[in-house]
Amino acid sequence: MKTLLLSSGGDFAIDHGLPLLGIPEGKIRLAYITTASKGEKDQGYISYYTRKMDGLGIDYEEIDIEGKRVRDLKSFLAEKNVIYVEGGNTFYLMKAVRESGFDAVVKGLVGKGIPYVGVSAGSYIACPTIEMATWKPNPDRNRYGLTDLSGLNLAPFMLSVHYRDEYKDILKENISKCKYPVRILTDEQAILIRGGKAELVGNKKEITL
Repeated sequence: MKTLLLSSGGDFAIDHGLPLLGIPEGKIRLAYITTASKGEKDQGYISYYTRKMDGLGIDYEEIDIEGKRVRDLKSFLAEKNVIYVEGGNTFYLMKAVRESGFDAVVKGLVGKGIPYVGVSAGSYIACPTIEMATWKPNPDRNRYGLTDLSGLNLAPFMLSVHYRDEYKDILKENISKCKYPVRILTDEQAILIRGGKAELVGNKKEITL
């Protein structure tokens, strides 16, 4: 059964999302993919989240997929039961996903029932395209030469994350031009996809524009 947890914020994903995956406490073996952070000037959030996972006793192993080969990725992921893709620059991440062969590897694992957890850019790449990374007033500006905006297509809809009220008008404009359904998340929300059903998780009402 395919399981995805697509979130906006890492705190929510770790504190509230991981317990929803159905893996018994203490049994998580998490692949923590931090590649998207390399496209950001400030990478301090990675150490923040690793300290959080350390404090919660989560068994994780960090990996940068850039420069890796398919056999490297398959070997690293062989004993993991959660694939967690951290946020950062969506274009940097997607470029590395394609060049490393991670796209084919992750699709195969998700198809076998390994849960995929995305945060921000990690959620964006799971969608049909990553065009939403260009929508907001301060989008990912450096595209690192990436021109093909196709995503992994693990989810049948688009996401817009880190929602704030001031984004309302620009999102309305872009959503009206998008050929896919779009769901909007604050940092206190996520979409859980399990068995073909997608539900909002979090303690606030889903935003619709």
